[in-house]
Amino acid sequence: MLLPDRPPSEEARAMEHSFYLLDVFAEGPYSGNQLAVFRNAALLSDEDMRRLAGEVHFSETAFILSDALRDGGYDVRVFTPTEEIPFSGHAVLGAAYVLRHELVDEPVTGMRINLGGGPLEISFTYHYGSVDTVWVNQRPAEFGATLQPETVAAVLGLDAADIDVRWPVQEVSTGLPFVVVPLRSLSAVRRSRVAADEYASLLQKVSARALYVFSSESYNPDNDFNVRMFAHYYGISEDAATGAGAGCLGAFALRYLRPEAASLDLRIEQGYEIRRPSLLFARARREKDVTRVAVGGRVLMVAQGHFK
Repeated sequence: MLLPDRPPSEEARAMEHSFYLLDVFAEGPYSGNQLAVFRNAALLSDEDMRRLAGEVHFSETAFILSDALRDGGYDVRVFTPTEEIPFSGHAVLGAAYVLRHELVDEPVTGMRINLGGGPLEISFTYHYGSVDTVWVNQRPAEFGATLQPETVAAVLGLDAADIDVRWPVQEVSTGLPFVVVPLRSLSAVRRSRVAADEYASLLQKVSARALYVFSSESYNPDNDFNVRMFAHYYGISEDAATGAGAGCLGAFALRYLRPEAASLDLRIEQGYEIRRPSLLFARARREKDVTRVAVGGRVLMVAQGHFK
């Protein structure tokens, strides 16, 4: 017997236009990087998405355009308060978690997300039937221009001696480019501050708009690196966790810190300086002449509501 074709209830229509607040790369409640995810957002204009990202006031906001599959994946767009970006690790992981948790009510091991920069493969690991870690396979690593340590030290308000010159200061991208800056100590990471004029001058010389500094000294001895990310160009003075940056660091570490290794697993801590401690996992591996990186972390649902 077929059920009568009734129009959806008010409750059903509201659920179709839900938004979710998440903590991504979180080891506990109210840690990690905050994220808002809007579902069934195809009718929102670009300006709507920018405005909502500004209203939410997190570093990025994810918009799932539809619950329907297209080309085997789900269409997602990511906005900062100022513009759309082609890739963001924590926004992709958060959107995938919402889709798995709210729409795909079965323990799938993976899905595809269609992002502005192209399709991305997501995988899930489980613990006692619940999603434990969400992973995104990022773009093959691209290594760009190298920079003088003195130039980048001035941008960060540091002395040239704070830069670890055993390795280059270099642009790296696994979907979004960063200037990766090796520092000698955790103290140098803590003291990093972006000088506006020097930062603006640097942007004239590189394609990357974000700085990603790291040290092998860490707050937690179980972790491999402590990092910070600065992206004033995108309206983000500092991020609590940066999946795209972690991918760049994974590729950088495999190329320069462990050049003899075929693969590398990393634990990366971030956000301690802004009281949002985060933990990111990165797996880098060589495939012939290509370096590939997967970045993963835990996602916690904080709250949800509906939008008109």
